[in-house]
Amino acid sequence: MVETVLIIDDDINLLQALTSRLERAGYKVRTAATKTELDQVNLPNVEHILLDLKFGETNGLELIEPLQRRFKPENLVVLTGYASIATSVAAIKAGATDYLAKPIQTAVLLNCLTPESELMPLPSAQPMTPAQLEWEHIQRVMHEHQGNISATARALGMHRRTLQRKLSKYSPIKN
Repeated sequence: MVETVLIIDDDINLLQALTSRLERAGYKVRTAATKTELDQVNLPNVEHILLDLKFGETNGLELIEPLQRRFKPENLVVLTGYASIATSVAAIKAGATDYLAKPIQTAVLLNCLTPESELMPLPSAQPMTPAQLEWEHIQRVMHEHQGNISATARALGMHRRTLQRKLSKYSPIKN
């Protein structure tokens, strides 16, 4: 039986990347990028939910309990680009089964969705390199400015061409 994963995140690029990764791993994936899309999801079985902590104007913590009641998933994993101990504790208390910081490695994500008896070994946890930290910061600021290069460059205090050069390089983050 193919398990279904519902991904709830307002970042379209992340939705596409996660969908691709999970489909390659054999999961059926359904996504919701807005509250309206989430309300329209009509699935009889959802084994796993990936929920963005900051879903548009909605705090993802407020959605955990209603999603648990509605879909009764085996796993409800909160994903966030703004991880903190306080929100991780609040997420687990609200009913999340796991809490992961973005960017997320595919192996780590799949381990969260896999029964313990089938777990694969995880890559050793290594701190992010300065290039990875810079890339993540740029992506976060870019998202805050709705992809506007000029506004992002101003917010980062760099010339627009410098930002474009950094963006034209491949991401230093390996998945």
